[in-house]
Amino acid sequence: MTERTHDFAQDEAYGHKPVLLEECMEALAIRPEGVYVDGTLGRGGHSLEICRRLTTGRLIAIDRDDAAIAAGRERLAEYADKVTFVRSNFDALGGILDELGLQAVDGMLFDLGVSSPQLDDAQRGFSYMNDAPLDMRMDRSAALTARDIVNTWPYEELRRILFDYGEERYAPAIAKKICQAREDAPIETTAELVALIRAAMPPQALREKQHPAKRSFQAIRIAVNGELDALPPMLEAACDHLAPGGRLAVISFHSLEDRIIKNTLRQLCTGCTCPPEFPVCVCGKTAKMKTVSRKPIIAGSGELLYNPRSRSAKLRVAERI
Repeated sequence: MTERTHDFAQDEAYGHKPVLLEECMEALAIRPEGVYVDGTLGRGGHSLEICRRLTTGRLIAIDRDDAAIAAGRERLAEYADKVTFVRSNFDALGGILDELGLQAVDGMLFDLGVSSPQLDDAQRGFSYMNDAPLDMRMDRSAALTARDIVNTWPYEELRRILFDYGEERYAPAIAKKICQAREDAPIETTAELVALIRAAMPPQALREKQHPAKRSFQAIRIAVNGELDALPPMLEAACDHLAPGGRLAVISFHSLEDRIIKNTLRQLCTGCTCPPEFPVCVCGKTAKMKTVSRKPIIAGSGELLYNPRSRSAKLRVAERI
């Protein structure tokens, strides 16, 4: 099958540049007749490259965002006979594949970053750079919004998510400021929240290169969408539904995600959970996966110039035994 160069101009048209694209294709080692899963369709950049490598194979494209599914159908229209679209969260991966009658697939890819169109669509409420209603839902049919968290969660829970999910060292002060402000009136917009975060931080923090609201917005977004909770069940289901030799490729964008991925894959690659002092294994667990790359794969200098959002991306790859 003749390889084609990826159309980067089309990425611009769809508002999103796929991260670590060539590295992901190499990691998946795609077979033309294989069955693959893109568990985070987004704007279809990775899916498009998978489809281009298939002949009689098939792609299962999953995303919880209805806008992503609509954009994916348009972008992958040329390969419509090879793609099954599923609107769902990837934590339901096992059930999705069981329902499709797919007990073992040849490769899976998960790009855990928020897609550029979600960030750039001001009305979605993800961005601290634009004023919008506090929303941040990847699945717009979900009940919980950023407004709910900011206005109803108790101080201790706010402090916890800001510190744990955002690694925000000023979490106590920011949580306190939010709780004080909402006693007078509900906090409704991203601009209001940014102003409160700024007001809670000391002058030296406001002079840092990073936007003062970046960590807090990350934390609230993770809480709204249950992003970290979804990772272990997704990774375990992926392992259980890979054929021997099938590859799992996961891209993360911050240390919390990467830590969960690394630890879960380590468990899947180790198997035995018996204490080191036990003379023989009594747990009976065996390794299901093996690592393909010992260290995470990161973007090269060329991609960093073309796509600055790839700077924090880490790709981990494992193979089913």
